[in-house]
Formats: sequence, structure tokens, C-alpha cells
Amino acid sequence: MYPRAYIEFLMHFHGDRDYFECHEVLEEYWKEVDPNNKQSIWVGLILLAVSNYHQRRENFLGAKKTIDKSIAILNNQKNKLLHLGIDAEKFLNDLILRQQAIAIEKPYSSYTIPLTDPMLIESCKAGCSDLGFIWGSASDLNNSKLVHRHSARDRSNVIQERLDALKRNARFIQKHTEKGSE
Repeated sequence: MYPRAYIEFLMHFHGDRDYFECHEVLEEYWKEVDPNNKQSIWVGLILLAVSNYHQRRENFLGAKKTIDKSIAILNNQKNKLLHLGIDAEKFLNDLILRQQAIAIEKPYSSYTIPLTDPMLIESCKAGCSDLGFIWGSASDLNNSKLVHRHSARDRSNVIQERLDALKRNARFIQKHTEKGSE
């Protein structure tokens, strides 16, 4: 009924509060099912997780930019939110309150997405239990590996992809510059 990636997103969002993992799981799914659609509901949810990640690290500028984008996208996806078992009205109102809290640089607090489907909630709780998480537990703000997770990741493949793209672009420019001078 619900995509597995969405359930995993919810498990991390409400279980271990690993917003970095929320981003990873849902981004991979989004690229499979709705690539290049920056207005996708999946992008809106990813941006919410990223906003929480930034706010928890007290990067209020990053938190504001991402919550603003998240709200703009999700506000246009109310029917899809309902199909994902989310109380759209409450959710969007909650996000506006979070946006206001970020604007005044209020410290992070854990947030629970208002889910309406008891079977979805039970499925997520069971998944959390299997992974050793407690559904609905507050974020461990003293866990620096969680709070600053992005700084511990291996980015070698991303760096290599960027270098490869730069080389391709340089060859393209050189090739077309040579043709233009002939």
C-alpha cells in the first residue's frame, strides 16, 4: 500500500531521528519514481528532514531555506499527503509553526508527523523495534555522530563524479572551441 522507502523514512524520522538517513532513503526512491520533478511530494518530505537536520545543528539559515521550500511543495500536494496517511491540514499548520520557530532561532525539538492510518503506524513501530529504535522517542542531541552525520560520510564517489563531469565538460568545450576556430 505504501512504498517501502516511505515507511523507512518514517521509521528514521520518528525512531532514531536520523534525518540524514531520511534524506538518503527518500532521495533514492524519488530518483527511481519521479526523477527531475523538484515539486514532487518526495522532495517536500526530504526537505523537511533536511530542515530538521539543520535546525538541530543550529544552522538556522539552512533550516529556513529548506522548511520554506518544503512548505511550498507540500502545500500543493494535500491530496497526496492524505494518500500517504498524513493529516494534511494539521501537518501543514505544524510546519508553519516550525517555520516560525526557525525564524526566531528557537532550538530544535523532535517532531511527529500526524499520521492517520493505524496500520501504517503499527508497521513503522514494528520496523523501528526490529532496528532497535523506539518510535516517537526524542532526538539524542548529545549524539554527535547523529547530529553531525554529514561530516562523517564517505564522499569519495561524489567527488569522483564531479571530477569526471568537469573533465567531460572541458573536453566538450575544447572540442567545440576548436570547431569554431576552423
